[in-house]
Amino acid sequence: MSLIEKISLDQTELLRFITAGSVDDGKSTLIGRLLHDSKSIFEDQLSSITKTTQKRGMQGVDLSLLTDGLQAEREQGITIDVAYRYFATPKRKFIIADTPGHEQYTRNMVTGASTANLAIILIDARKGVLTQSRRHSYLASLVGIPHIIVAVNKMDLVDYSQKVFDDICKDFAAFADGLNLHNIEYIPMSALVGDMVVERGDQLDWYQGTTLIDLLENIEIKHDVNHDNFRYPVQWVCRPQTKELHDFRGYMGRIESGSIRVGDDVTLLPLGLTSRIKEIVMYEGSVEEAIAPQSVTLTIEDHLDISRGDLLVKTGDAPQVAQAFNAMLCWLAEQPLDPSRKYLIKHTTRVVKAIVSQINYRVDVNTMNHERVDTLKMNDIAHVAVKVQQPLVCDDYAQNRATGCFIMIDESSNNTVAAGMISFSEEV
Repeated sequence: MSLIEKISLDQTELLRFITAGSVDDGKSTLIGRLLHDSKSIFEDQLSSITKTTQKRGMQGVDLSLLTDGLQAEREQGITIDVAYRYFATPKRKFIIADTPGHEQYTRNMVTGASTANLAIILIDARKGVLTQSRRHSYLASLVGIPHIIVAVNKMDLVDYSQKVFDDICKDFAAFADGLNLHNIEYIPMSALVGDMVVERGDQLDWYQGTTLIDLLENIEIKHDVNHDNFRYPVQWVCRPQTKELHDFRGYMGRIESGSIRVGDDVTLLPLGLTSRIKEIVMYEGSVEEAIAPQSVTLTIEDHLDISRGDLLVKTGDAPQVAQAFNAMLCWLAEQPLDPSRKYLIKHTTRVVKAIVSQINYRVDVNTMNHERVDTLKMNDIAHVAVKVQQPLVCDDYAQNRATGCFIMIDESSNNTVAAGMISFSEEV
């Protein structure tokens, strides 16, 4: 049995997923239904949203209130910020990010999707695949979410028609062919009534697939992390000032991808120096092997000048060391991009100064058309060329999400202004 399989057996897996789609497709209601039907809410929470529902003159319980926490959201009945919720079943733990449907909150959707294993794209059965459905599907493709569930919601409002469901599936599949989307599942449901969410209900006998919760519990995620390429950004150099460990020098951090064993040859980048793993230390003591995403302390056989921001990789499996690269950039700040000024880029544990040397094109996320622009405004997504003052050790984002992404920071305000995904597929 491999170490990956052993850890999967020893620990309950965590699935991070987002809900996305057009406004009023029922994203918050779906999450409320998941929490309610899986017995993951407290009595006082249920009592509170029941009272709020009654104040609005509505019948029953408005389950969308479980996630729409901001007062502005409750007043408008929409989701503005990313609302995170946690729940668990006997098979798996879950973190849900309920992302906004409005176009002006694209940056919130990108934020929620950046760490997700799976995206649920909700589609209103009455309206079919809309512009926002395509936009969020494109964003899911952009950030490399491995699994997609297309949930055709509000089937109760179209008399649970199989033809309506089949037509929407064909329409979405034709659009998805042009995107880098894999492992797409389709499911009809009614989040309001509860059909095919946790329970099957009595109205969808023609659908032979499983319920949403069954899909979430059983979809394969252990291979979502890159276990082939060892990448270890050094976070801290550990030098305990104790008599027993006076000569100890360890390098602390989290394995972002791949695995490592005692005795493996490693290369320190960007310097290019080599050594061998002497010991792998975890909280419970020394181990022979560790894999992503475990946090460990590594010791090596040679005395090398290693500091925060350096990257350890297996010898013979090195990523690129680059001072210029292309990237897809999501602009998050209210203040537009100033191409003439320097920004800070934080990539893994390394921080360097950088400039956006060229904006190749901006993507119209509604039509997927490429547009020529001179600057970027909030929520814009663009293909850009970046130059950094000191070299970064990075992979193509499509190969390794952990070492292929970065954030851009305004040096004066310390605000995060952009998120980027590195691409070496085109010349800079």
